[in-house]
Order: sequence, then C-alpha cells, then structure tokens
Amino acid sequence: MIISIASGKGGTGKTTIATNLAVALGEPVQLLDCDVEEPNAHLFLNPVMYRSLDVHLEVPEIDPARCTYCGKCREICQFNAIAILPNAALTFPELCHSCGGCFLVCTEKAMISKNRLIGVIETGARGPIRFVHGRLRVGEALAPPLIRRVKAETDNGVLTIIDAPPGTSCPVLAAVWGSDLVLLVTEPTPFGLNDLELAVAAVREMELPLGLVINRADVGDRRVHDYAAREKIPIFLEIPFDREVAETYARGELMVEKMPEWRGLMLSLFERIQAELEGGRLRKAAAGSR
Repeated sequence: MIISIASGKGGTGKTTIATNLAVALGEPVQLLDCDVEEPNAHLFLNPVMYRSLDVHLEVPEIDPARCTYCGKCREICQFNAIAILPNAALTFPELCHSCGGCFLVCTEKAMISKNRLIGVIETGARGPIRFVHGRLRVGEALAPPLIRRVKAETDNGVLTIIDAPPGTSCPVLAAVWGSDLVLLVTEPTPFGLNDLELAVAAVREMELPLGLVINRADVGDRRVHDYAAREKIPIFLEIPFDREVAETYARGELMVEKMPEWRGLMLSLFERIQAELEGGRLRKAAAGSR
C-alpha cells in the first residue's frame, strides 16, 4: 500500500501526520519525504543515514563543428532550452527537462550528452522505518525529476508513506502519482477550504482515492466539513487544537512518543484507511462530481 499525505498549502500538519503515523505503526514501513525543496521529516525521525547518492539529469551540449543551425532541436524543445542564432547554437541546461527529443531529431549528431547535478538522495533508518528523502540543489528549478528518483527507491513489498510537497503544482503531482490513497490534511479556515478545493480537483484529475484529516478542527468554522459532505469525501480524522501538540512540534519531537493518546489516533486512522480501501468506497470519492 502506498499512502501519500498531501495538502493544498503548507503548515497544515502534513509532515506531523506522516512521521507520527510511520512511528505509531511499529512495523516495517518506509517513509519517503518527497518535499525535496524543503525536506523536514528527518528532523522528527532522526534516522541514521547510511547512503547518499547524487542525482543527475542528462542535458545536451551542441558541438559547433557538427551543427548546421537547422533549428530542429529548437523546434522540438517545449521549454526554450535551446536557441539557434544565424551563427551560433546555445543551450540553457537549467531549462532542460531531459526529454531527449533534441538528440532524436538531430541528423548531424551534433548533440553531446552532459550530466547536470540536480540534487542528492539520502537513505537512512530508524528502527523498522526505512527513510528516504531528496535534497534539491540550491538554485535548481526542476523538482519532479528528483522526486521520481526518490520514489524509485520504493520497496513494493513494504507499506509506503509519502510526505508530499504542499500545494497543487507539478512536484505534488509527481509525488502522489501511483498512490493507493491521497490523504489531504487541511484546516477549517477560509484559506484551508480554498486550497483544499484546489487539491481535491488535482487528485480527482488523476482519479486517485482520497480522504481528509482536519487539523485544529475546533478552530474556525464548518465550511470544510460541509464541503466534504457535499463532495462525499470521507473525513478519517479530526484533531482538535492543543497547545501541548504545538509545543511538542516546536521541539522537533514526535507526538506518539510524548502523548500516548496520539498512538491510538494514528492507529485508528490507519485502520480506517484500510477498511475504506478494502471496501472500495474511496473510488467513489475519487470520481466525485467533476
């Protein structure tokens, strides 16, 4: 089973749910932190890292001795990573998505393959938890290739929890794609509802099962609850505001270790997820009313 934990915006408690759920299960599980621009799950898990791997993208460089400036490579590039001038050919590696199209259309074999470092993947462990996260190189704009490389580390025989980036942009879609369930963490505020609606639309476009966790459920209004009822999206868990939770989080500690009731909350959350998936009811929420 692959459970992706996502949110329409940052600060809703997404990483809190992901890390505490992984520890509460007390069984072999893998946690993939796919928020490669700002990974922070390791701050709570404190895993022992034992492997680091540089990740590169293949990008083109043009051999001026072979190039005829025909412009075919420029035409096929959808990201303006190649510019052809009357007497010069330029490449912009930072814009290249490494699709390989320019290599295919160049009849003069003028494209030279180069590697560009985009980030690093680190693997570690904390007890039965296998932990993997990516760190995007500073200044790098392309997170999805690194996210896909993090997900390539998945052991298909083990329960996988993915801590996705916040929002609804390309990195989020790359992180949650292929999940058995997308668990959206939100809060009952106007901003929370607005971003939740965007996140639900994105997940439904991929036809993935989804459910909600409402954090700080007693602070705000009932509009998120009403929206979930209208859209037939199951609410798996409601967590009330608790100052002790905020203080525990601020210290970088896990709630399941400092607050015994949280272990029960996480286990009940997982049991509800299992029951809903086995019953096939989440597929109806995935379809929704487009």
